[in-house]
Amino acid sequence: MTYQETLDFLFKQLPMYQREGKSAFKKDLTNIIAVCNELGNPEKKIKTVHIAGTNGKGSTAHMLSSIFQEAGYKTGLYTSPHLKDFRERIKINGELISENEVVSFVQNYTPLFAKIQPSFFEWTVALAFHYFEKEKVDVAIIETGLGGRLDSTNIISPELSIITNISLDHVDMLGNTLAEIAAEKAGIIKKGIPVIVGNHSGQRKVFETKSKAYNSPISFVSELQDKENYQSDLKGNYQVENIKTVLYSIQKLKELDWKISDKAIELGLRNVIKNTKLQGRWQVLQVKPKLILDTAHNEDGFSHTMKQLLQEEYQTLHLVIGFVKDKAIDKLLDLLPKPAQYYFCQAQIPRSLDAKELANQAQNKGLIGLTYPTVLEALNAAKKAANKKDVIYVGGSNFVVAEAL
Repeated sequence: MTYQETLDFLFKQLPMYQREGKSAFKKDLTNIIAVCNELGNPEKKIKTVHIAGTNGKGSTAHMLSSIFQEAGYKTGLYTSPHLKDFRERIKINGELISENEVVSFVQNYTPLFAKIQPSFFEWTVALAFHYFEKEKVDVAIIETGLGGRLDSTNIISPELSIITNISLDHVDMLGNTLAEIAAEKAGIIKKGIPVIVGNHSGQRKVFETKSKAYNSPISFVSELQDKENYQSDLKGNYQVENIKTVLYSIQKLKELDWKISDKAIELGLRNVIKNTKLQGRWQVLQVKPKLILDTAHNEDGFSHTMKQLLQEEYQTLHLVIGFVKDKAIDKLLDLLPKPAQYYFCQAQIPRSLDAKELANQAQNKGLIGLTYPTVLEALNAAKKAANKKDVIYVGGSNFVVAEAL
């Protein structure tokens, strides 16, 4: 079995949320528990940090990984979704899991898992746990995929649980209110394990109730004293909030006897991209014209990126935009600037919102532009139209950014 054949097999193991949407969301931990039992429970043999949240969990995970690396720890990192390569989901010290490791795991365990029939997510999480345990990492930073309570990663007993923030997203699966979404994210809180909560969006009581019931020490970042102003190579303004969450998480980890110096924190934050290969967060690909990519795709995230975009200096603003069809985009369109040239497009996945439908909805909001069948055609048109003093922004979904990279 080749690496590509292995990926084809994984992607066919029940619909994958990244491509298909709601139909791939499984509200059950039975399979991942059974799979990990067959593997000898590798998740119980490694030390972990667990991260959930609506926005910022990926950036937070990468920053923590970078800091642990600078502190000299062999650090595993599991995140989702990937942008270009499936192997981005599983790294050790910033190095992607090898193609051979992926192929070998699938070949070896397909017969064993036949009766369980794990989904794409369950295969991937199991692979990550198995790989991290096999390679004897000192710590693994584990990001939830969707929600928390019933996410496939939620079978670990971490050193620390982190909830970055709460805002409305995936309401068709996680709930229509902030309280419902907060309850799903709070599902990663474990008995006796400390938890750090970033922006709780007024849902403090939800987290306090759960932490009290589980006797888990809880800290809210908003109520802690300001830390030293560390700088990061992640340049999105929204990273300020994530950095605070990271700093207080590190403080708690140090109280748990992890040896992390101030120098490791400083270097870790300044070298996130170098150490972890993170992409797609206010990523500047070129400067004349300035080309910015960002994966923000819900109201809270989009609000921050649009504010920062309007602070840029330019003659004309060009926006290459595409969304997924299961996303409520009315409020997102309201956040987009009207004095701009739009290039409406669609990523090459089943979930993509048709570019012409997007253009029609955008026109009702006073946003004018042309439609393109692919992201690259839209981006090339923007590059051709832009002069050196213009700014091009590419975003709307992870898939649009992935195809622009």
